[in-house]
Amino acid sequence: MEDTAAVVMGGGFACFYVLIMAGAALVGLAGTALWIWMLVECATKESDQGNTKIVWVLVIALTHWIGALIYLIARRPQRKKELGR
Repeated sequence: MEDTAAVVMGGGFACFYVLIMAGAALVGLAGTALWIWMLVECATKESDQGNTKIVWVLVIALTHWIGALIYLIARRPQRKKELGR
C-alpha cells in the first residue's frame, strides 16, 4: 500500500508544475501579443523619411519581444512627440 503522505506530496508537485507551465504560457502569449502590436504600429505609424522605419521593423522582427519592449519604451514616446501619431 502506498503511503498517503507520498501520494498527497506527489499530487502537490504536479499541481505546482501545471501552474508554473500555465504561467510561462501566459507570459509567452503576452510577449507575442506585444511583439505583433509593436510591429504593426511601427510599420504603419513610423515616418517614411530616412531609414528609421526599416531599422525599427528589423529590430522588432529579429529580437521578438525584447525589441518590441525597447521600441515601446525608447522610440514610441519620441515618435508621438515628433509626429503626433
